[in-house]
Amino acid sequence: MHRRGSNLLKGVVGLWLFSAGLMIPGMPTCVIAADEVMIIELDGPINPGTAMYVTRGLKKAREEGTALAILRLDTPGGLASSMRTIVKAILNSPVPVCVFVGPKGAGAASAGVMVTVSAHVAAMAPGTNIGAAHPVTAGGKDIEKTMSEKVVNDMASYGRGIAEDKGRNGEWVERAIRESVSITADEALKIHVIDLIAKDTDDLLDKLDGREVSLPSGKVVLKTKHLKKTYYHPGFRDRVLRTISDPNIAYILMMIGLAGLYFELAHPGAIFPGVIGAISLILAFFSFQTLPVNYAGLLLIALGLIFFIAEVKVTSYGILSIGGLISMTIGSIMLFEDLRVSLKLMMPTVLLVGGFFVVVATLAYRAYRAKPKLGVEGLLGEVGTVKEQIDPEGLVFVHGEYWRARAKEKLEPGERVEVENVEGLVLRVRRARSEEL
Repeated sequence: MHRRGSNLLKGVVGLWLFSAGLMIPGMPTCVIAADEVMIIELDGPINPGTAMYVTRGLKKAREEGTALAILRLDTPGGLASSMRTIVKAILNSPVPVCVFVGPKGAGAASAGVMVTVSAHVAAMAPGTNIGAAHPVTAGGKDIEKTMSEKVVNDMASYGRGIAEDKGRNGEWVERAIRESVSITADEALKIHVIDLIAKDTDDLLDKLDGREVSLPSGKVVLKTKHLKKTYYHPGFRDRVLRTISDPNIAYILMMIGLAGLYFELAHPGAIFPGVIGAISLILAFFSFQTLPVNYAGLLLIALGLIFFIAEVKVTSYGILSIGGLISMTIGSIMLFEDLRVSLKLMMPTVLLVGGFFVVVATLAYRAYRAKPKLGVEGLLGEVGTVKEQIDPEGLVFVHGEYWRARAKEKLEPGERVEVENVEGLVLRVRRARSEEL
């Protein structure tokens, strides 16, 4: 009985010590011992498409309980909003995330700097570089002075705060943002911008083994040797979104969509332009949900389309068409808030689509004003030949058909007659003007 009570007391004490150990700052809370590492590759610009791809990859790593997620990075930079999305996902990930700038020759420029320093472990391959994080517009141009100061100060404090929170060189990160400095992997390791250098993924896993990292839930020790590597590949949706997240492509899709639907409305039954237009517009709207769209610009483009349609019904002597081109041009410039459609792409597109609208509107107007070719209306004013004497009724050949006809005067076979009216299936005719002369 005494021995049993002693064992029970030891068990309670041991449990209490273990629980206390979990709460002591600086002590590892657990050892990560899952048998898989998920590798997510981010190769190319950081945009809404790649941001969604990375966040979904980290979510899948969490759901599958992987021991580690490696974000293999090679980027020239990208959108600040998309970069913040990735950084937020990394900082709040319950799965340890290692950002590995690799393979050799890769780089983490601009927004890639913030992604790298936000990781639980930051690593680089030999022959890579990091830096040049000064904010610029989407077109690569410097921001205007007043706005530049605000943006640079905000980004500098953001980057420095993240770096210092991870125990990295926040002063250098601020310099990379303010002065666009860039360094090699060896220099980055030397001044504590990154944690280690690895030749490849296998070497990285060996060097990560036994390393302690801090997660939102507490500190953990990585056990990464002999982990099974799994790759998170972009799906069809990721590839499509990555492509159409380019504002230039989204803009072209929208213009093709508007042109196709306009042609279908102006010439009902063409079908093909309407189908292409509808698909293009849907893809454009899908990309707009990931891009910072200025709806005033979108409304101006729609207003331009309305002006072109109105040109068919209203004789404005080209004023509506000119207004449509101006509205479409201004709307194209204003379309994206933080981005700018390339002028080399925008101007030819506006002129081409605007010219297309003008041509279609002109053809539609001519068709609207043209004399009907079929039916009763198509017979009025037509000239035919008398085939059987009309006195007061006879037979005429008009518009490729034989008709019964009446006239106020006697008409002989062979005379030319003009249709004045249609009364049921009988034509009211008169001698043609050329015959009167």
